[in-house]
Amino acid sequence: MTSRRNGSRTVVIDCFPESLPQYRDHHAVVAVDVIRATTTAVTAAVGGWRCFPVASLEAAVDLAKDLHDPLLVGELGGNTPYAFHLSNSPAQLASLTDAARPIILLSTSGTRVICEASREQAVYAACLRNYTAQAAVLAARHPRVAIVGAGARGEFRMEDQLACAWIAELLIDAGYEPLGETARLVKRWSGATAEVITVGNSAAYLRETGQARDLDFILAHVDDVQAAFRLEGRELVSVLAAVRSHRLEPPSRGHLDKST
Repeated sequence: MTSRRNGSRTVVIDCFPESLPQYRDHHAVVAVDVIRATTTAVTAAVGGWRCFPVASLEAAVDLAKDLHDPLLVGELGGNTPYAFHLSNSPAQLASLTDAARPIILLSTSGTRVICEASREQAVYAACLRNYTAQAAVLAARHPRVAIVGAGARGEFRMEDQLACAWIAELLIDAGYEPLGETARLVKRWSGATAEVITVGNSAAYLRETGQARDLDFILAHVDDVQAAFRLEGRELVSVLAAVRSHRLEPPSRGHLDKST
């Protein structure tokens, strides 16, 4: 990591939807829910689906009335809501071929982070699939960045810490000043490989509930998408131009002691 800093450009890592009000003043918000909402959202967008994240079941029902034959995807408390077509599963979604139907995506906390930020802010959904591209878009467009992990059951899950830290590390190398606990988190996860998330509580939940296919999918798709995805109105749309002109190179990823 370089030591360059620019006080007018800052990055902060935080967690939980409840943290969002702190960043309503001129911050771009990046929502991160690796297991699984933002990975599902990015996978949907890459697969050609129109993706509409929602913050609540009520919002999903209301939006479904406005869209033609939508595919309802998601979970609440780990359970697929009644009448939903799929759980919040990037692996299941990637196996489908009918991208003509719009997707309404709901999750316990990840889609809340996307949807509950201010409409006046730039809001992105990011995951391990596009962390380098996300950092490049931020560096090109936004001087103040808040990267917000979704959290689950009061815990800032390790997979979200990892993705947040990897994005922040690239921004720090581009001259951003880390605020709060950001530098500590970046130091903790710098040099880690994605496989470290397999010892976390979220990975354990996927294995215990017969959904390990999603964990395998996430580990097999790291930094393979060269686009960021910004909320425009109610829909996530691709942002490509800044990635092409402001490509940031990720550091090499070594191994991290899984006991940390």
